[in-house]
Amino acid sequence: MLKNTQLKIVLIFFILGILIISGLCCMYIVDLTNIQNISQDIINIKTEKIFEISIYLLIGYCFFCIIMGLIAIRHTNKPLSSLINNIEKLVAGEEVDIKYIEDKKDNNEINELVNAFNLMTNELKQNITEITRQKKQIETIVLHMTDGIIAFNMEGNVILVNPAATRLLRLMPDDNNFRKIFNSNLNIDINMEKLIYLEDWTSSEQRITVGDKYINLFFAQFKDENDRPSGIMVMIQDITEHVKLDNMRKEFVADVSHELKTPITSIMGYADTLLEGEYEKDTQVKFLNVIATEARRMAKLVTDLLTLSRFDNNLVLQEKTTFDLGELVKQCQEKVQIEIEKKKHNVECFVTANVPPVYADKDGIERVILNILTNSIKYTKEGGNIKIYVGFVYNDAYIKIIDNGIGIPEEDLKRIFERFYRVDKARTREMGGTGLGLSIAKEILDRNNGTIDIKSQKGEGTEVVIRVPTKS
Repeated sequence: MLKNTQLKIVLIFFILGILIISGLCCMYIVDLTNIQNISQDIINIKTEKIFEISIYLLIGYCFFCIIMGLIAIRHTNKPLSSLINNIEKLVAGEEVDIKYIEDKKDNNEINELVNAFNLMTNELKQNITEITRQKKQIETIVLHMTDGIIAFNMEGNVILVNPAATRLLRLMPDDNNFRKIFNSNLNIDINMEKLIYLEDWTSSEQRITVGDKYINLFFAQFKDENDRPSGIMVMIQDITEHVKLDNMRKEFVADVSHELKTPITSIMGYADTLLEGEYEKDTQVKFLNVIATEARRMAKLVTDLLTLSRFDNNLVLQEKTTFDLGELVKQCQEKVQIEIEKKKHNVECFVTANVPPVYADKDGIERVILNILTNSIKYTKEGGNIKIYVGFVYNDAYIKIIDNGIGIPEEDLKRIFERFYRVDKARTREMGGTGLGLSIAKEILDRNNGTIDIKSQKGEGTEVVIRVPTKS
């Protein structure tokens, strides 16, 4: 536009120059014809010379106007070309070369335009840098999220999906459409149009199972700058652990209720029997022994539950001390000596020399050792063999208890530390077990930075290894 304006100005000056030169020539010719005593031949000669001079003047003026126009156009177009090139580079995302025009005498307006463009360019660069930074942050967050995200446009095509969504829903490369993913692959009865246009009347949350995982899906529409729906965003959460914990809680409540109901029923039954009539002394003693046994069993169950509750709420105060693990094992063996003799077991204890002292809660470790020893005695047939080893490896002292008892099936080894989990519930209940001993033992060792490992084969025996950190 500026270039055309300059051409018009040059053209106007050119026409004015022609008119002025032509007018002067005509005036001179008119004046010449008005002079008297001049022959016609002289007038014709002078007229021809005037025309000849006028032509030369017009040609010279034409060249002058052309040269001045070219200079003006070139002088003006140079900053404008630079300005246009910078705009093209800015649009292409390239580095912009900002140059100011030094000749401010004749190009003040151009300089003002370039200065304004430079300010705008700097602001645009800052805005683009900020937008790029925010985009990178969002991409990083979405990429490393443990929850899955899938975004669909209005046509139902995938426009964004992160690795977590691909992993949780087991998506394939050609799973790129809303209907194919949720209606065909996952068999979910959900309609994208209803989610968009009937959001208030459509359930936006679904719970599904994919393989061995429980997945929660949350559907939400996102909108454009005019607050109109532009697609659907799906949040995918792995709630497997939550479901398992909820199931464990329900199972725990059921087990507690069952374990308390059995002794209460026995106590009430025998007590009502005694109240109904008079029985012989021996019968009364027998019934009272049953009541006392069931009461002790119930008391032990409640005590174990309270212990676990205190562990869960961090209410157990531990007094860590330094003590000899070998001596503690021998003391525990002496405490269960009566049970050992009743079942005629052969128990041997081997303590490796130079086992360093351990630093832990002595009462807690004693409870763990007694629990493991008691289990070995209970679940080993009469005349069985139980071997106890106390040693030291790396920075841990260890206790290894090996028996040739009934053993534990391989499929049950993974769950033996769960609360109330018992391999043979009837037999365990008959022997007075609550199913909480190993859970309590693991809690104690975890709080003392120790470990417990159990290896067993059904019918061949069990090996339990307890590790406790030494004082060093």
